[in-house]
Amino acid sequence: MAIAAGRVIGKQQSNSEPSWYQILIDDLRVARRDAGWSQRTLAGRIGADAQTIKRLEKGVGSVTTLTAAMAALDFRMSGLGPGKNLAEQLSGIRRRRRMSVLQVAQKTGLSPNTIASLERGGGTVDSLLRLLSTLAPKARRRAPERAYWGDGDKQDRDSRFTPSEFMAGIYEAFGAIDIDPCANLLSPVIAHHRILLSEGGDGLSDDWFGRLAFVNPPFSELLKWLRRAHDQWRAGNVETVVCLVPVRTDSSWFHETLSADADIFLLQGRVRFLNSHGTGQHTPFSLMVLTLGATAEQRELYATLTRGFWLQR
Repeated sequence: MAIAAGRVIGKQQSNSEPSWYQILIDDLRVARRDAGWSQRTLAGRIGADAQTIKRLEKGVGSVTTLTAAMAALDFRMSGLGPGKNLAEQLSGIRRRRRMSVLQVAQKTGLSPNTIASLERGGGTVDSLLRLLSTLAPKARRRAPERAYWGDGDKQDRDSRFTPSEFMAGIYEAFGAIDIDPCANLLSPVIAHHRILLSEGGDGLSDDWFGRLAFVNPPFSELLKWLRRAHDQWRAGNVETVVCLVPVRTDSSWFHETLSADADIFLLQGRVRFLNSHGTGQHTPFSLMVLTLGATAEQRELYATLTRGFWLQR
């Protein structure tokens, strides 16, 4: 395959028509820009350099780098079928099509060893795209998460602060908050430590610590923060995590991973959040309190303090 004008062009595609390769790589670039990140920012998130991301956005690099970038951007794909990761999805697609590695090699022009490497999570982006164009030609970027507070400014939508009266039940049931990893200077949440983006901190890359973390994340990046919370809890960096988030349970990751570890309290009624001007506004959607590592006693006490109920495991 060739690279023309900074875009990957499939061997059998004319330069006048966007190829399957080009569309997917362009979608990755769009996802980065939608997040407001430069190539250098994305590189820092995955422990690479800016030149690596520049090459990746031309379809050049390793699958390991690509999957790390996709995870950082919450770039999810439809049309691949079930699987905990891309490697499992590739293997699953081939088996569902009842094709052997040798048969796929003959159709794609890739070697059997290359296909086996891709099904283990290795290989190059070029090889991956050639494989996907044969096994999953309809695979595309899944639609990004929806905005919640209408079509207003994204920063305004994400700068909503949990009211003090709601936090009173959190403090009483779960105790003092050791760390607020997505804090804002205007937030009334009381925590011993806060990670502030305005001061150079980044809760999506900085390690969390302490007994209790409280997470009221930017809702436009909901899954990123839930994944981060789960990772930090599983790593033992925090003993308990309490998240206040929208009731969004449609992702495969939620069903396959998070639901096995989380306890969920469905809130009755709407929480009246505060904006940066101190004005209250109810959420136009339902919320839940999602906990990791909370004790039965803590959950029982919270249920007596707040309207709603815990879902049965």
